[in-house]
Amino acid sequence: MSFASFHYAYRSRDDLLLEVMQRVLDAEMTAAFRVLGPDADIRRSVRRGLSAFLDCVMADPGQERAVQELVHHALFTPGLEHLARARYRSYHRAVVELLVEAAHAAGVRWVQPVADVARFVVAVIDGLTLVWLADRDAVSAGRMIELAVDSISALAEPRSHPVTSTPTARSGAS
Repeated sequence: MSFASFHYAYRSRDDLLLEVMQRVLDAEMTAAFRVLGPDADIRRSVRRGLSAFLDCVMADPGQERAVQELVHHALFTPGLEHLARARYRSYHRAVVELLVEAAHAAGVRWVQPVADVARFVVAVIDGLTLVWLADRDAVSAGRMIELAVDSISALAEPRSHPVTSTPTARSGAS
């Protein structure tokens, strides 16, 4: 379908592509936030978050494949690289927020800068997504999630002093 069909709703093709990618990311992050519990330990939170994300991918693989294709198209099309960067900036910010929330709920702190942990989580999620899209092996994906839970949880340690304030605006949102 040509962009002319959408010109009344979007100023440019870039705006349309960004909106599509952002809507998918928002749905995935909402699913991940929804499974955080106030009493969850960090391992359980990480497992629930990764599983919720994979559930979104498995529920609509065509949508996820389309987003992957849009990102790759942007990366390899001169002048569109900024779309891929924008997607990953949003992705990274959302994962940082999720990690802060999970750490707060679990009473832990990250031993590495949360931005670095988030970058690692984004890489894990991308790998999990691409491998599952290629082989559709949910059992192997579950084992991959467990390996990721071990790796990510190892980057957390108990906080020395309990914190009672809410770290983000999404707290309590579902």
